[in-house]
Amino acid sequence: MSQERIPFDELVSLLTQVFRRHGTSETAADVLARNCASAQRDGSDSHGVFRMPGYLSTLASGWVDGHAQPVVEDCAPGFVAVDAGNGFAQPALEAGRELLLEKVRQNGIALMAIRNSHHFAALWPDVEPFARQGLVALALVNSMACVVPAGGRKPLFGTNPISFAAPRTGHDPLVFDLATSAIAHGDVQIAAKEGKTLPEGYGVDADGQPTCDPEKILDGGALLPFGGYKGSALSMMVELMAAALTGGNFSFEFDWSGHPGAKTPWTGELLIVIDPARGAGSNFADRTETLVQAMVGAGQTRQPGDRRYRQRAESQRLGVAITAADLAYLKGLLD
Repeated sequence: MSQERIPFDELVSLLTQVFRRHGTSETAADVLARNCASAQRDGSDSHGVFRMPGYLSTLASGWVDGHAQPVVEDCAPGFVAVDAGNGFAQPALEAGRELLLEKVRQNGIALMAIRNSHHFAALWPDVEPFARQGLVALALVNSMACVVPAGGRKPLFGTNPISFAAPRTGHDPLVFDLATSAIAHGDVQIAAKEGKTLPEGYGVDADGQPTCDPEKILDGGALLPFGGYKGSALSMMVELMAAALTGGNFSFEFDWSGHPGAKTPWTGELLIVIDPARGAGSNFADRTETLVQAMVGAGQTRQPGDRRYRQRAESQRLGVAITAADLAYLKGLLD
């Protein structure tokens, strides 16, 4: 499969044009394009250009409103709510970011509760920018029912990722983004597309029987939570924090059967941002670095986010890697 390199800004521009051509506002297009291009740049293959057909089929189906105008609500000294208006979550986050940061700086901590939103991207881009401002950030988002709870018989939870970012002295922020399922749904789709099998313990087929075949997981089957009851409990927590607390849908509550082609889950997202400088954590970034060095000393040579940062540096030097077929596909969308 031949691969090409394209400058990051050129990829952002191309994706922006595609989003605008296929049904989003200029604001939404700009935010979504940069988000998607960032994932591609950093090697998050399951959330980069791979996602574009899903974005476009969802927009074409009428399931999501690409022109939604997020409504920001000042609910309390440390509480910002955003009604995404059945639009994408990232533009809603951008709409509420300024107020959220104002409250964090004033109070030391604040949260943003996004509801009525669609999240179809990697979660780490939502938190990394806060850590680059010296803040600690935690984000949780639920998705569509595709994960069987521990001991259960049918899909109930989403992949329900959790992402965390913390500043680190002298280095890029410490960032992780993990699904509470055994594997991300997008990675299952990629495995199926490439004809690969999955490790044991990742999913079940339509009859609830264990399978390593990604096609069977996608065709009426389901994923399993990581770590059994522990991952299941974390997934439950995400449902409560990202849906019940925000006012969004649980992963099992929406019905997209009337919108063939819809791919994006209509749920909610919660972000919690903390200013460590407001208390005894004024040297927090130094403490983060102390912990990382202790982890290195204990034998953990790869830290959360390292692979993405290495890929980012390579992309900045050589251009963002994209297959010739994918690049042709994107350009063809503008014909």
